[in-house]
Amino acid sequence: MSIYHDYFFDEAAYNIHDGGYVPLVRPDVPEMKLRVPPVMQPDRVDGQDVYYTITAQTGETQLLPGAKTKTWGYNTSLLGETAIFKNGQTIHLHLVNHLPEVTTFHWHGLDIPGPIEDGGCHAPVYPDGSRDVTFKINQLASTNWLHAHPCPETAAQVWHGLAAFAYVQDDHEAALPIPHTYGVDDIPLVLQDRHFHENNQWNYRADYDPDGIQGPTAMINGTINPYFDVTTQKLRLRLLDGANRREWRLHFSDDLPFTQIAGDKSLLPHPVKFDHIMLTCAERQEIIVDFGRYHAGDTVTLYSDDVALMTFRIHEFKPDNQVIPENLIAAIPDPEPAPDLPIKKVVMSGMDEAVMIDGKKFVMNRIDYKMPMNKCQIWDITNTNDEMGGMIHPFHMHGTGFKVISRNGQAPYPNELGLKDTVSVNPGEHVQIKVWFHVAGVFMYHCHILEHEDGGMMAQLQVVDPKDPDAKYHLIDHETQMMTFAKERNVPMDQLWLGGMESYKKMGMHM
Repeated sequence: MSIYHDYFFDEAAYNIHDGGYVPLVRPDVPEMKLRVPPVMQPDRVDGQDVYYTITAQTGETQLLPGAKTKTWGYNTSLLGETAIFKNGQTIHLHLVNHLPEVTTFHWHGLDIPGPIEDGGCHAPVYPDGSRDVTFKINQLASTNWLHAHPCPETAAQVWHGLAAFAYVQDDHEAALPIPHTYGVDDIPLVLQDRHFHENNQWNYRADYDPDGIQGPTAMINGTINPYFDVTTQKLRLRLLDGANRREWRLHFSDDLPFTQIAGDKSLLPHPVKFDHIMLTCAERQEIIVDFGRYHAGDTVTLYSDDVALMTFRIHEFKPDNQVIPENLIAAIPDPEPAPDLPIKKVVMSGMDEAVMIDGKKFVMNRIDYKMPMNKCQIWDITNTNDEMGGMIHPFHMHGTGFKVISRNGQAPYPNELGLKDTVSVNPGEHVQIKVWFHVAGVFMYHCHILEHEDGGMMAQLQVVDPKDPDAKYHLIDHETQMMTFAKERNVPMDQLWLGGMESYKKMGMHM
């Protein structure tokens, strides 16, 4: 199997060229054992019906020596417990908000109805309030995540800590000869970055950048300068770019090769071998690292660009001679486009406050497009940025997975051949994808640089069920949302500050 050595994306558009780029600096603090999120435990299980309570809450977390950092999390002080759902289960959620402001619970990567179950901006849970939702899992094994999505406060709430893993498991993936033991050889890693201010605190407004906040300190699973004790020859790392803006260009010391087995929404058809890999915002990539050439006492370092992120401390392990199958999955869904649906064109444009989709900023109660459920359509996604080399925009769709067809008429990258929900588009490039939904509702599609979506680089479509073509959905408008935030913060509307509001104001637009 050949090894890929490059990151594929256009180097001129890397975030290192941003005007507001903040380089990573490895903090001069003792190494800490990697925090591995605990698995979320159900309240009860009744056959295929599984019940959970998830609470968004404030807390304090020991991240650096000295004062604890004020943080937010799901059922914990920072980030959250890992939800593990099985294909075929019906999930019943009691969602509770113990934060000082309205939030939502968005299941990024789950194929579930919208806008309520999906948890976008139209499914608010108010302070000291709750919401109950139910949905069925009907999708392939994948690594997904839960994060807040209240417009235009998504970026700030994720920055405060509201992000957690959500696995989907199925029988096929469970039978593969790959690591499966959570926390031992199957490890979730959410990659984020933060700027620590006085007394080890975060200050979103002080750090705000309309092109996306970046901080100098890497944080993995809420751990600064982490290490992990390797006790098995092979590790499965489930990588998630959970940062607001930062891209991660990863490689190991010694250019240790690794094998990617899955992307956002499914296993890959075949394993792909790399010694360098790049993640853009919201992407997930599952890799298997084989430490067979190392011995007890050795260390291996994971880097982003030239900055060390974490250390793997090698211990004694039993030899593992299992071979990753050449065919990881029998077939990736690949429906034929409906002949009566023309190619849907989407244009992502602008930087800073000028970001838009199709020449418009997001309006919460506007439907920008309608498409029928259970029909496949080709979407053509273009990134028109050309100023100073432009920037890479990660395009994300709620409620479905899509199949990448081409990049500028050429083949997709070799690790984009499974199902995805986020695909990054280089400046001047157009990426074609096959899109289909098997659930109805209202769903957003947007750039997943979080400050860009808050700043209006977002649109929404209605997926129409032919059995219920006249379905109506309650869509909140921006003014109602702004009044809610102003009331919660006890300030008049003209004194309310939310990062995304600035992008509308500076473009002379009313949110």
